[in-house]
Amino acid sequence: MAAGNLRPWRFVLAGGFVAGTLDIVYAIAFWAATRGVPPQRILQRVASGLLGSASMTGGWATAALGFVLQYVIATSMAVVYFLVARRWPLLWQRPIRLGALYGVLLYVIMNYVVVPLSAAGPGSKDPLWVVMSIAVHAFLVGVPCAFFARLAIQADTKISVTPV
Repeated sequence: MAAGNLRPWRFVLAGGFVAGTLDIVYAIAFWAATRGVPPQRILQRVASGLLGSASMTGGWATAALGFVLQYVIATSMAVVYFLVARRWPLLWQRPIRLGALYGVLLYVIMNYVVVPLSAAGPGSKDPLWVVMSIAVHAFLVGVPCAFFARLAIQADTKISVTPV
């Protein structure tokens, strides 16, 4: 594969990195501020999707696994948006509106399909956490996925795009 063909994927990967970073920073900050939970425990909670409650006793090894999983999941979200947006131009033409809707869809899928099917057990039902998590998924996960998909499509097709 030529280097030029890889350029769009750099944007997609960057979108996953940005979305994953914003999401995990939010989770760490929220739980540290509201309950004094250390970052290691948040990352272990991410790993609990694979390991169940054993992840909470695995120390930094399971926290590192949670860190990697956070970015694998976020990058997967960015890749899906990009692949669909290549076929449905409205997705990259309206990155704020449709990116935010994508983020809400991701919240629903993660919390009502993925987490219940994983080994993680039930997530928090704290009303503040839920409301803020929906907003974070909309604007700090979905919108970055959409913006970076837009950049990737522009890089791939040399399309001139009007401002958002």
